Amino acid sequence: MPAPLKLVDTSPKLPETADAVVIGGGIVGVFAAYYLARRGMKVALVEKGRIGAEQSSRNWGWCRQQNRDARELPMATKSLDLWERFAAESGEDTGFRRCGLLYLSTSEEELAGWARWRDFARNVGVTTHMLNSAQASERGRATGKPWKGGVFSPTDGTADPASAAPAVARAILKLGGTVHQSCAARGIETESGRLSGVVTEHGTIRTKTAVLAGGAWASSFCRQLGIRFPQAAIRSSILAVSPGSIGLPDALHTAAVSVTRRADGGYTVAISGRGRVDPTPQQLRFSPQFLPMFVKRWRSLAPGGLEGFHSGHETLARWRLDAPTPMERMRILDPAVDKATIRLTHSRAVDLLPPLKNISIAAAWAGYIDSTPDGVPGIGEIAAVPGFILAAGFSGHGFGIGPGAGHLIADIVTGNEPIVDPRPYHPDRFRKSAWGKVADF
Repeated sequence: MPAPLKLVDTSPKLPETADAVVIGGGIVGVFAAYYLARRGMKVALVEKGRIGAEQSSRNWGWCRQQNRDARELPMATKSLDLWERFAAESGEDTGFRRCGLLYLSTSEEELAGWARWRDFARNVGVTTHMLNSAQASERGRATGKPWKGGVFSPTDGTADPASAAPAVARAILKLGGTVHQSCAARGIETESGRLSGVVTEHGTIRTKTAVLAGGAWASSFCRQLGIRFPQAAIRSSILAVSPGSIGLPDALHTAAVSVTRRADGGYTVAISGRGRVDPTPQQLRFSPQFLPMFVKRWRSLAPGGLEGFHSGHETLARWRLDAPTPMERMRILDPAVDKATIRLTHSRAVDLLPPLKNISIAAAWAGYIDSTPDGVPGIGEIAAVPGFILAAGFSGHGFGIGPGAGHLIADIVTGNEPIVDPRPYHPDRFRKSAWGKVADF
């Protein structure tokens, strides 16, 4: 079933022209459009389905610095401030709050890794507290179990996946931008080698700038333009339990299972990193670059079925600009849940947190996490198509860093001083394979 999602109105008419067109209404796309609109640009946001309906509403809602890759950490830190600032600027509520994130462990190896990250984080001004056994057991008292140690990151927090992207979309409308749902972007047009328009199923918008924030669809879209963007989608299944539990942490991670308090008082429950790899033509094409990542994660990833093949988001086919595309046949990726994972997740949750034993499962859903070979997004202008900005491959981290990513995209488009160093994110790094050789196009 679909994840819970609040709806947002669609603008009645597609504009003939725009200063910028953002393709994709997930959390990164809406924040990119929002920050462009705040700078006075005429912005059109086009989304093939509903705003936030794919992975942006199917995640845990964590907005964290803790355990971030060093390349993503500056953006994560900026994003926490931007989450707070957005509410004050827009008057819209994303459900963001700095509730703190709690990590508990019985593994000396895991605790040592967290301690090394803490030492690194100190040098860049991030506050994180290592917990000894007594402190961890006290903070984790709802589990009724002893713990060797843990981490508490007090300045991290959560936002509400059901309402965040729609809230930002409403803010775009307030700023004079337009939001177009059930409006797939089929491709682009160019003049003299530069982007000159975005072709949608409802007409062409003349523009010199387009931002592709297409999530799991981004690589297939890029292929239509002759752009090679290695991407693999992992099918992740999670569940939500009904309200009624008292005294549980707002956000808790353990190796067995993680739980997050939802806006309705229930909890989202998931096993971190667990997923299915559905074989598709695109998976096979990029398998040499993803093999190291799959080997590293072999304990948590398992082969999937034909779910990904039938959904069409990882096709190698070419599509026409004057005919329906796979995106119009599959408006919203809503893959089948892995029932075995749901059963295991619930069993582990009840074992970890006994108060959940008598609480019913309210919903379960799956989503596709768009991943890159190095787990860091590709953000930057594509040299072969001036005016075309790629922002995809957020590898399960996009929700929390959505505001920072959107701000950086707006910086790139407008030529402003970037909020963070953009170089670690540029897609050109994928010209080399995972083994260090230049990849063939």
